[in-house]
Amino acid sequence: MLERKYMLGNEAVAYGLVEGGVEKAYGYPGTPSSEIMEKLIKLSKQYKFYVEWSVNEKVALENGIGSSWGGKKVAVVMKHVGLNVAADPFMTLSYTGIKGGFVLVVADDPYSHSSQNEQDSRRYASFARIPCLDPSSPQEAKEMASYAFELSEKFKIPVMLRLTTRISHAKSDVKIEDKRSKNSLSKFEKNSSRWVVIPANTRQLVVKLNEKQDSIKEELERSPWNKLELSSSKIGVIASGVSYLYAKEAIDSLNLPVSLLKIGTYPPPRGLVSKLLTHTDKVLVVEELDPVLEEFSAMCAKETNPGVSILGKFTHHTPKSGEFCVDTVKKALSKILGKPFKEINVLSNVKKLLPPRPPVLCPGCPHRATFYAMRKVFGKEAIYPSDIGCYTLGIHMGTVDTCVCMGASITISSGLYKSGDDRDIVCSIGDSTFLHTGIPGLINAVYNKSNIVVVILDNGTTAMTGHQPHPGTGITAQGEKTYKVSFEQIVRGCGVNWVKTINPYDLTESIEIFKRAKKISGVRVIIAKGLCALLERKLSGRRKQFEVTDTCIGCKKCIEFGCPAIIWDGEKAVINEQCLGCGVCAQICPTNSIKIKG
Repeated sequence: MLERKYMLGNEAVAYGLVEGGVEKAYGYPGTPSSEIMEKLIKLSKQYKFYVEWSVNEKVALENGIGSSWGGKKVAVVMKHVGLNVAADPFMTLSYTGIKGGFVLVVADDPYSHSSQNEQDSRRYASFARIPCLDPSSPQEAKEMASYAFELSEKFKIPVMLRLTTRISHAKSDVKIEDKRSKNSLSKFEKNSSRWVVIPANTRQLVVKLNEKQDSIKEELERSPWNKLELSSSKIGVIASGVSYLYAKEAIDSLNLPVSLLKIGTYPPPRGLVSKLLTHTDKVLVVEELDPVLEEFSAMCAKETNPGVSILGKFTHHTPKSGEFCVDTVKKALSKILGKPFKEINVLSNVKKLLPPRPPVLCPGCPHRATFYAMRKVFGKEAIYPSDIGCYTLGIHMGTVDTCVCMGASITISSGLYKSGDDRDIVCSIGDSTFLHTGIPGLINAVYNKSNIVVVILDNGTTAMTGHQPHPGTGITAQGEKTYKVSFEQIVRGCGVNWVKTINPYDLTESIEIFKRAKKISGVRVIIAKGLCALLERKLSGRRKQFEVTDTCIGCKKCIEFGCPAIIWDGEKAVINEQCLGCGVCAQICPTNSIKIKG
């Protein structure tokens, strides 16, 4: 039965995977991809398939490989930087190929809305020589997700579905069907010449991978997601992904009779690209992030029409970084036509009226209390490497000096120590991040005799991406109780002898533990254990609040703590309705002027 629903692009992808017959889904949370797995978890209860939040993206992909080789249809979901973590098995999987359909969903993040870099996953697909599907709308994302299983099993190769933030987080009406593709594949069959990638086998596998390429290109050439609209104009536009919608709207708005080629698959359709190039004198390539299409078009032009001008990032007609919009294309077309273009930035006027509101740690966040104690003991001269998570916002408290990628805080700390820096080095890492890639760094620090303090911020969830569970929570993705790992035991197992657990809300105890850590050397680990304040309120429903009494002397010690619930009214501090009742401000107040309300 066909049904139309208003939903996120990520939710549409989940429905597409279900329609394609997904049987096993693995992933690690990361914006802008997280909602795909969240929706799959809900749908798994209805359609009876397995969903797992894995400990990291490499583990997720390797689990997916095992399930695919076992004959199951598999989806593996991550954000673009997660593919860096999973790159090792990913690059080899294209050699061995798959058995059950294998769809790798990767969400890129142009403009780095919630990421440490901009990265174009189309490069990875080309590097691995696998097909890549690039949707321009949530509807296409759903359809491509389903088709990807068919394409994967036809060529026995993984298929990448590459999303971007605007596709993942756009909302629109999407047509969905209550159906599931069947799976008739057998179980795992031993075949060491295929599944065991020793050099002798690898040399044969790469030949087979290369032999598939022409057939894959022919298949994608006929894809309905590649479409050419020719006009009488000698100007053409090539666009892919969401940029196609920007280009289409810009062309219609300017009422230009230009030819338009929509690209939805990689490798790109050489025949359609060549047809456009022979029909035009100038071609504008519109694509976010890397000039993948632009380079391909320039290569085709040398063979089909060397005189055609390929315009885009290399010619400065479009930006080399960030997100595009309709005005991006209008501006580029106006430049080509030699016409003036006045860009109207509506948001710039709005921003002038609004006060700056940088992201901050939530009211009652246990991390704020931990950072306060840490800074009070080690001071501003210490070096504070940190990691990826909510706690990166500790930058506003002067306790985040570095942040590179998941798990790097411990290893960068070790490297700083080995560089000969004699200052105190105190790094912070979240519970989910520690399990993700922090453990090898800790082992390395102990083994190689580093002198650092490691603070594991255990707030009982993967908070930044939406409170997903991890092995330290004792709950699986599908809500089942499971073994709950002990951070203390893991740390001691890594060889750390000095391990202390603190309650961040007990400021006196926390400061004392940090002082003890400061007096000794070697690798010292402090586990700051306090449930995420938002999750605590959600689970318990209790909410005590604090208030500032008349004895306040206006010293602003509580204001300096940085909690959004504490404001200055011109004469004294005031605690507003955002207060979640952690009580740390009451411990900071030198005049005992903060009390529980009522």
